[in-house]
Amino acid sequence: MSHHHDLSVQAGLLKAYAALAQTYDANRGLFDMSEVLEDSFSRLPLTPGTLIDLGCGAGEPVPAAFLERGWQVIGVDFCPEMLALAARHVPQMQRVEADMQEVDFPAESADAVTAIYSLFHLPASEHPDLFARVRGWLRPGGRFLFTYASRDYTGQDEFDGYKTFMGQQLYYSHREPAGLAQQVADAGLELEAVTPRDIGGERFLWVSAKR
Repeated sequence: MSHHHDLSVQAGLLKAYAALAQTYDANRGLFDMSEVLEDSFSRLPLTPGTLIDLGCGAGEPVPAAFLERGWQVIGVDFCPEMLALAARHVPQMQRVEADMQEVDFPAESADAVTAIYSLFHLPASEHPDLFARVRGWLRPGGRFLFTYASRDYTGQDEFDGYKTFMGQQLYYSHREPAGLAQQVADAGLELEAVTPRDIGGERFLWVSAKR
């Protein structure tokens, strides 16, 4: 399967995240996700397993929360500056420097996959490919937890374009929720919950899907 990624989008994101890494430490207390994470853990098996976190950034708060609960965590990010921060903040996380659109893992090797504030930076037309790969990595009963943008954030039902985040131009893309539900179902995943949440003054959808 050949991927035709928009390299300008990719290059722009890399540059933006390299810059964000500089200000990251100063802002890392900004987003309190404890409530969301508690809700997520209520859906996951009690026995710690293996998590693949796509777009792990500096490894907080998601990988850190899973590691605290005894999970093995593999964090994927294409930004070496962010992974350097992760090496400091969560040294026990296994780090993979790769693009989440290209990275691959063995079939049924993960109990959970997360993509928090990362998936919507890929064109929505490329989400189905990612959903299908995630389904392949999950063990039966495994969960895929991700954040998704909506009209609340972009002002449009469907969006492909740029918004400014912490002084950086970042690319965002999403379908309307019905379009997302269709993509998830087509990938062979069962949509469990789509919950709008306000965190750090921004509203995104928090989505849970099950293999």
